[in-house]
Amino acid sequence: MASALGRTPPRPIHLSASTELAERVLLPGDPQRALRMAQALLESPRMFNTRRGLWGYTGTAPDGGEVTIQATGMGGPSAAIVVEELLQLGARVLVRTGTCGALDLERELGELVTAAEVLAADGASRALGAGERLRPDPELTDALRRAGGGDAVTAVTSDLFYERRPDVQEEWRRAGADVVEMEAAAVLAAAGRSGARAGCLLLVTDLVGDASRRRLEQDELEASEERLGAVALRALAEGVG
Repeated sequence: MASALGRTPPRPIHLSASTELAERVLLPGDPQRALRMAQALLESPRMFNTRRGLWGYTGTAPDGGEVTIQATGMGGPSAAIVVEELLQLGARVLVRTGTCGALDLERELGELVTAAEVLAADGASRALGAGERLRPDPELTDALRRAGGGDAVTAVTSDLFYERRPDVQEEWRRAGADVVEMEAAAVLAAAGRSGARAGCLLLVTDLVGDASRRRLEQDELEASEERLGAVALRALAEGVG
């Protein structure tokens, strides 16, 4: 339907909704993580999207309200597309439920952390107009921490998983970063442009602060994904929105 100004509202190009989108959305990167979360945490999940391999599901959360769990894919460019199209469809509260590598070696594999600030060291968020630092929605951030989201940390968003620059981790640490990940800045920047609320809850899967990278075993990672999603849903149940 055309708007009052005669313009047709934008239609998603990459997401093909096969059921209703909820206003509250969890955003894992991995499509299989989206599936596992939906199966474990939502009642009667329905397939929302399959296009581009970006699986998404809508179902009833434990608080009785509807939630969509939608994969973003890897990296800021993919996440920015997904968030933009979700916003076109009516999403209003988004929580990145992703994984991260700890720059602080005192962190433990498998722990949850909540991003209180994100350093934009990626290209996608900068192209969206972000400055050097972004702040998630404060009420949503507080709700994530109260729900079991661990310490408040500063995350840095990078374009690269296999980082080869020799001094970049030390630069990030000097800037205050505790963990590194690949999508949060783009999610926050895209949401902010539309006035939506966004937060970021992360599972520490890697210790990357020295030469020997240590990673959570796959079975432990999969077992932790339900906890990651459950904390995010408890935060949303507080009525944040």
